[in-house]
Amino acid sequence: MTTDPAPPELPRDPPLEQLGINVIRGLAIDGPRAANSGHPGTAMALAPLAHVLFTRVMRHDPSDPSWPDRDRFVLSNGHASILLYALLYLTGYGLELDDLRSFRQFGSRTPGHPEARHTPGVEVTTGPLGQGFANGVGMGIAERWLRTHFSPDLCDHHTYVIAGDGCLEEGISHEAASLAGHLQLGRLVYVYDDNHITIDGPTELAYNDDVAQRFEAYGWAVDDVGEVANDTVALEEALRRARSDEARPSLIILRSHIGYPSPHLTDSAKAHGDPFGDEEARATKEILGIPPDETFWVPDAVLDFYRRCIPRGQALRTQWERRSAAWDGDRARWDAAQAGHGMAGWEATLPEFSPEDGPMATRQAIKACLDATGGAIPGLIPGSADLTGNTGMAMDGAVAQSVADPGGSLIHYGIREHGMGGIMNGIAGHGGMLPVGGTFFVFSDYMRGAVRVGALSQAHVVYSWTHDSIGLGEDGPTHQPIEQLAAMRAMPGLRVIRPADANETAQAWRVAVDSSGPTALVLSRQKLPVLTGTRQRAVEGLPRGGYVLRDGDNGSPAVVLIGTGSEVHLCLEAADLLAAEGVEARVVSLPSWELFALQERSYLEAVLPPGLPRLSVEAASSFGWDRYADDFVSIDHFGASAPGERAMEEFGFTPEHVAARARDLLAR
Repeated sequence: MTTDPAPPELPRDPPLEQLGINVIRGLAIDGPRAANSGHPGTAMALAPLAHVLFTRVMRHDPSDPSWPDRDRFVLSNGHASILLYALLYLTGYGLELDDLRSFRQFGSRTPGHPEARHTPGVEVTTGPLGQGFANGVGMGIAERWLRTHFSPDLCDHHTYVIAGDGCLEEGISHEAASLAGHLQLGRLVYVYDDNHITIDGPTELAYNDDVAQRFEAYGWAVDDVGEVANDTVALEEALRRARSDEARPSLIILRSHIGYPSPHLTDSAKAHGDPFGDEEARATKEILGIPPDETFWVPDAVLDFYRRCIPRGQALRTQWERRSAAWDGDRARWDAAQAGHGMAGWEATLPEFSPEDGPMATRQAIKACLDATGGAIPGLIPGSADLTGNTGMAMDGAVAQSVADPGGSLIHYGIREHGMGGIMNGIAGHGGMLPVGGTFFVFSDYMRGAVRVGALSQAHVVYSWTHDSIGLGEDGPTHQPIEQLAAMRAMPGLRVIRPADANETAQAWRVAVDSSGPTALVLSRQKLPVLTGTRQRAVEGLPRGGYVLRDGDNGSPAVVLIGTGSEVHLCLEAADLLAAEGVEARVVSLPSWELFALQERSYLEAVLPPGLPRLSVEAASSFGWDRYADDFVSIDHFGASAPGERAMEEFGFTPEHVAARARDLLAR
C-alpha cells in the first residue's frame, strides 16, 4: 500500500471558526424562517459538530462528491437538513445562498429532508427516522467488503452518522445496530445527539433507555462525552478516538441542547419543529454576534475559510487517483462493481430452461440464476432475513459475511426484515455492490418503510420476495399474501416483476441487474411448469412487461386471458379447454405492470387489442386490475391453511374455473 503525504490541513483559527459556527446557526434560523417551515433547533445545537466533521475529520472533496474513496456522511435525523445544506454550501459542493433561501420550496435543491440524487453531497435519502442509521451499517459492510476483495489502495475510508433520539427509538435502529455489532464493523462512527427533546416534548414522556448499556450489549464501543457540544477540541478528539477503532462500530453519546443559544427556546420542543419568530431570531443572533437584521449572512472571511476544504479534498483525491492508477488488480471487475452491474456480456451466463426440465418453483429458478451469473457480477451480495434457502439466496460457493471472513458474499441478516431493507439501501448508496435480499412476500410489510425510501432514492437493490400467494399452502392466512402485490405496484419507482416460470425468472434477473433503481421479484414457493414458448418469447417480452405467450390457431381470438406468475399456466390450460369448445383465447403473460406501462401505445394495443374482452387471473387482490381487464379471477379475502394445491382449488384457481369465467365474460 502506498504511503501518501498528509494532506494540507485547514488553518486553526479559533475566533474565525467560532464565527463560522455562529454563521451556520444563523443559517439554521434563517432557512426555516424563509420557508415558514422546518426544524432549526437541532441544526443550531450541532453546528460545532458539523464544523469539526467537515473541516477537521472527514476525508471528502467538495469538487467531486462521488469520489469513490471519500468518507461517507449520513444525517439520519434528516429533519435537521438545513445543517447539512449549510455545510454543503459553505464547503463548496455547488449549493448557493439562493438554494438556502429557497429551502423547502418547489423545485429547490434544498428539500425538507435530504434526498440522494437530488442534492450534491447527500449520500442517502433520510427523514423517516432510523433509516439513515441502517444505511450507515450498509455502508460499513460495503466499505469493508470492497477493501477485502480489491485493495485498501482503492477503498479505505470511514462512515459518519449523526442520529437523534427518534432514530434510536425506531425499531430499525435496534435491528441494524445489533447486526453491526455482531459483524464487528469498524470504521463506523455514529454520534447520538442526546438532546432529550421530541416534537411532543421531553423524551422522558416515552423513553428512558440506557443507551450506553444498550449499545455496549450490541458490541459497540461507546464513548459518553457528555456536555461538550460546543467544545470543538473535545469533539475532534472523540471523533478521532472513534475513528481509530477498527474492531467495533463506535457510538459517541453527545449531550446537546436543542435551539442553543436561543434565550427562550433552548431545550424546548418548540425549537424542534417550528421556525423562530422575529423577536427570538433577533435576540439569538445578537447573542451569536451576527447582524440581527440580516438574513443568510455569510461574511467573505468565513466563506473563504470553509472553501479551503476544496483544495484539501482535491489533494486527498489526487493521492487516491495515484494509488488507483498504480493498482495492478482486475480493473474491469472493479469498474463493473462500481457501476453495480455485470461484466461485459454477463447475460450470456444466464441459464435457460425447457419443459423437459420438469417443474421448478421460481424461488428455485432465482437461485439457479445467482449460481450461474454470480461470477460475472463482481459486486453481487445476496442475503436473507433468516430464509436463505427458502428464498433462493443460498448462492453456490458464497461464504457468509462474518468477522472471520469480511469478504463473505452472503449476508445473514437474521430475523430483521426492516433492518435488512435499510442496510441494503446503504450498501447500494455506498456503491460497489449489488445487494439482493430475500424474505417471504407477506413480510415485505415489515420492511416497507425501507422499500419506500429505496424507491424514492432509486437505490439499486433487488428483493427476492417468495411464497407469493395462497399457493404456499399450510402456513395459512398469516403467511399468505393477498394485498401485497397491489400495494407494491402502487409504490412509485419500484419495479415489480412476478415471473411465470424459470425462463421468465432468468429474464427478470437480467432486468434487475441491468436496470437502475429497485426491483422486486415476486416468486413462488410451489413448483411451476416451464412453459412452452417462454424460452424464446420472454427474452424480448419480459423486459417489456407483458407479451403474447400463445394465440389461438386462427389468429382471431375471442377473449384474452391475462395471467401473472403461477397463474399463467392456468390460463394456458384454460385456453386449451376453450379451444376444445371452439373458442379461441389469447394468453398474455403480464409479469410487470411497471415495465408494460412504459411501452408505446402501439405495442400495448398489439398485446391487448381494444374491444376484445379480457379476463385477468392472479392469486391476489383484484385491486387495480380494472386498468387491464374486464373481469378478474382473484382473491379479495384472506386465505386458509391447507395444502397449496387444495387452497388454490378451493378459491377458484383451476383451469376449469378460469374457462368458466371466460365463458361468462363472453356471454355478457
